[in-house]
Parts: sequence; C-alpha cells; structure tokens
Amino acid sequence: MTADAGISSRTGGGKGAVRTGRTLRGRRQTNSRINNQIDAGRAGPARTLIALILTGLFIYPIYLVVLNAFKTQENIYRYPGLPTMPLTWQNFVDVLARPDRLFWTGLINSVQITVVGTLLSTMIAAMMAHYMVRSTGWFAKMLWVIIPLGLMIPPATTLLPLLRMMRDFGLIGSVFGLIVLYVAGSLPFGVLVFTGFMRTIPKELEEAAAMDGAGPIRTFWSIVFPLLRPAGASVIIFVAVGLWNDFITPLIILGPANGSTITVGMYRQISEHVSNYGAVFAYMVLATIPILILFVFLQKYFVKGLLSGAAKG
Repeated sequence: MTADAGISSRTGGGKGAVRTGRTLRGRRQTNSRINNQIDAGRAGPARTLIALILTGLFIYPIYLVVLNAFKTQENIYRYPGLPTMPLTWQNFVDVLARPDRLFWTGLINSVQITVVGTLLSTMIAAMMAHYMVRSTGWFAKMLWVIIPLGLMIPPATTLLPLLRMMRDFGLIGSVFGLIVLYVAGSLPFGVLVFTGFMRTIPKELEEAAAMDGAGPIRTFWSIVFPLLRPAGASVIIFVAVGLWNDFITPLIILGPANGSTITVGMYRQISEHVSNYGAVFAYMVLATIPILILFVFLQKYFVKGLLSGAAKG
C-alpha cells in the first residue's frame, strides 16, 4: 500500500509539473504575442513622417482660413500664409454689418433647415429601424432591399427627376420643399445606423412594457428611443453636418429670389466686381462655429454610437 501510494504521489506530482509547465509556456506565448502586437503598433520614423504630412495637409487649409480672417486685404495678398500684425476685426464687422444682411439671412435659413431636417430625419429613421428589426412581414423585408439603394445611387443622378417632381408639387423656391428633400435623402443613412444599434436592445423590455399596459407608440418613445441615444447622436452629427454644408441643393431649390443658406451666402460674398477675401475668410469662420458647437456637445456619444451598432449588429 505504501509503495502504491508513493507511485501514485509521484505520478500525480509529475502530471502537475507537466500542467504547470504547459501553463507557463502558454503564458510566455501569450506575452510574446502581446509584445509582438505592441511592437507592430509602434510607429516607426516613416509612419510618423507620413502621419505628420497627412495631418499638415488637413490642418493647413483651416490654418489659412483662421489666419487670413484677421488680416487686412493687403496683407492677405502679400503674406497669405504668414501671420502679420496688427490683427484686425474689421472683416467680421464687414460680414455682420453688411446692408443686405446676407450672413444673417443665410444663418437663419440654415439653422431652420438643419434643425428641422435633422430632427425629422432622426425620429423617422428611428421609427423605421424599429419596424424593420422587429417586424417579420413582407413589407419590412422589402424595405431591407430598398433602403440601401438610397446610399448606393449618387445624388447627382437623381437631382433632375427630383426637381421635376418638386416643381409638380409646387415645392420649388420654398424652405419647406428643401426640408422635405433633405429628410427623404437622409433617411437611408439614419435607418442603417439605427438598425445596427436596435438589435442590441432586448425585445423583453418591450414585452414587459406591453404587459404593464403601454401601447406600441408609448413603448417606443418611453423605452426604446431613450436607449438609442448614442446612435441618435451619431445620426444627428452626420445629418446636421451634411445639411449645413450642402451648397448645390439650396442654390438650385431656393433660387436667387428666395433667400440663401450659409454656404450659398459664402458663394455670394464674391461677385464680378467685389472680391473682399478678408470678409470671405471671416464668413467661413463664422459659418463653422454653430456646427462645431454641436459636435462638441455630442462628441461623447459619437464614436460610441457608431461602434456599438457596428460591433453588436
């Protein structure tokens, strides 16, 4: 018995030693892979140089706009890329105090179009995404085919048919018609973002709300929609930036006799006989501020909303 116990003890000890050795080797291999990944992720001199060059290419236009907005017309021509003293605020005064109120008219129109168009696009896209994810009917399946086409077809190819359709409905030359066009054009992107995030919301939450007596509409707005906040922030930023920066659509839809947006007003700052580039640069800086403020307030939800829908969808 004593001999058998000794053999068993030695055998068990040997097996334990083998397992310990395998564990140590596994840990060494894991640590080695982690170190290799860290070394691979470290930027070498070439990567650093390329990154700096690309960063400079993106930052340089912004630098020129902000720098020349505070310079006189003469200094803009003589030293376009160099800072000069003294700085002047006259360019901003020229933009804000212009007799035809070009900046203020464009700002009011752009704020109105962007706010209404973004909110409507976000709410309608969220409701459509909820229906497409939760429904199993033939219409929901058809929407899964139709909605992506809105992102595949270039907008320029549909501009002429849309203009004819809007003319038939009497929407040419009105802010309302432009908002309708923007809402319809923004739905495909919003629906795809919301559907990716919608799949992460347990259906049991809606079933529990239904058992408590809540209807479908109240369940969506009280339970589901608040959970879509990260995805909603991403949609709001993308849609708002797109509507705010659009140039060709309001130029054609509104026309010269029905006001302008912030981007069309920037275009009208320069005419055949007037070229105050200092005022143009100041106009650019002022036009950037509202959308920059929006991004600052929603940036904490921005990446979270896109990655959550992409990773869990």
